[in-house]
Amino acid sequence: MTTDSRTGPPGAGGERETLRAFLDYHRATLAMKCEGLDDEELRQRSMPPSTLTLLGLVRHMAEVERAWFRRVFEDNAAPMVWSDRIDFQAAYDASTSTREEAFGAWEAEVENSRRVEREAESLDVLGLQPRWEAEVSLRMVMVHVLLEYGRHNGHADFLREGVDGTVGA
Repeated sequence: MTTDSRTGPPGAGGERETLRAFLDYHRATLAMKCEGLDDEELRQRSMPPSTLTLLGLVRHMAEVERAWFRRVFEDNAAPMVWSDRIDFQAAYDASTSTREEAFGAWEAEVENSRRVEREAESLDVLGLQPRWEAEVSLRMVMVHVLLEYGRHNGHADFLREGVDGTVGA
């Protein structure tokens, strides 16, 4: 990995700005974990029997962004990126995927999520979570997606270490 160019979240600030900054920090962390790796390295599995790869994590996070921002606040019927049904596991199969494909989809979903958040009046804006058939606030969605990134960035540490021996961030 190259030097750490992430912008850390503020030590003080409003709730919305803090959530936005933490989400962007974790998004940048995932990208950093994949930095400098080619398609084959990004598809390298951690250890049998796991099929988890860095590229699979990027694909999965594209699905997470889509499910929690696009499907909740814009189009409850928006299709998944890599599955014709609601199957978050399908994204993990990156065996024929490329960096260009996975990162293109992920970056597009991140930009859409940022737009949805920016255009929302407040963190109290409600949207329908179709899988739960319940309304959820933008605040809840941002916290949930932040937790997803935190969990998966921990996996990314392990995966990156398996590729080139680096640790941490």
